[in-house]
Amino acid sequence: MNLPTAKRHLAGTNGTLVSLLLIFGLALGASHKVAAAETTRSEQDRIVSIGGTVTEIAYALGAGDRIVAVDATSLYPKAATEKPNVGYMRQLAAEPILALEPSLVLAVEDAGPVVVLDQLREAGVPVVTVPDEPSYPGVIDKITRIAEALDATEEGQKLAAHLESEFKTLSAALDGTPDRPRVLFMLSIGQGGVPMAAGRDTSAEGIIRLAGGINAVDAFEGYKPLSPEAAVAAQPDVLLITTRSLGLLGGKAGLLDLPEVAVTPAGQASRILSLDGLLLLGFGPRTGEAVRWLAQQLHPNLELPSAAEN
Repeated sequence: MNLPTAKRHLAGTNGTLVSLLLIFGLALGASHKVAAAETTRSEQDRIVSIGGTVTEIAYALGAGDRIVAVDATSLYPKAATEKPNVGYMRQLAAEPILALEPSLVLAVEDAGPVVVLDQLREAGVPVVTVPDEPSYPGVIDKITRIAEALDATEEGQKLAAHLESEFKTLSAALDGTPDRPRVLFMLSIGQGGVPMAAGRDTSAEGIIRLAGGINAVDAFEGYKPLSPEAAVAAQPDVLLITTRSLGLLGGKAGLLDLPEVAVTPAGQASRILSLDGLLLLGFGPRTGEAVRWLAQQLHPNLELPSAAEN
């Protein structure tokens, strides 16, 4: 090999070597950036979810693996019950939550005490509170807000669009229903306790209305103990109760033994409906299912679209 040829060969070899080193350097830099991004994502994906419906929506948006803890009302899906529990949503404490080093706390608006949420914010933890309006628009609003907080906008839009279609179909099927049964919703908060009746502006009233019924109690707002006099005045055609409350009251026989129930048309006809509390009152991704079930019970002769038709 003569000298000019040798120089050209060396130059070509060096050029190739430089190119290989440059490519290797870029690849190494890119891998470091990916690793850093994954680390950052891992550090940020430590969500504490407070409120059964909030947790259910987070799972429906595909964020279940990002949740590190939930509250005592987060009972669906089953995977949520296997997460660490920070207690009842209205009796939270800051210390157990902070010990989890969360990057975000998602909480339904009734969660608290407020001072605890303020302590979390003061400690530098972002806290997003979610309104809990018991209506179709309220469900869509919850999904939208949670999707934004989780950086899952596209998933939120898909879920919201599916539910909007389902809600419109059910509403159209029930709009022409002339018969509106009077429904008394009852809630028991402890073994042997006096059951509470759902008045105006409650989730129970919302689900009853959407299913084509009338809330039998409109003399007060919220939940109050049901007296025999109030039960007689309500004149319910149907008694609606959560499965948990029905168990606390001793089943259907125990419920019918209550004086305030026995005197009602619904009690005398033994017309009692029960369903899981979170499904019935949660106003989340399964609300269409709850409305369809209750509507079929209240209007057995009405043909309703199946879930598969939406």
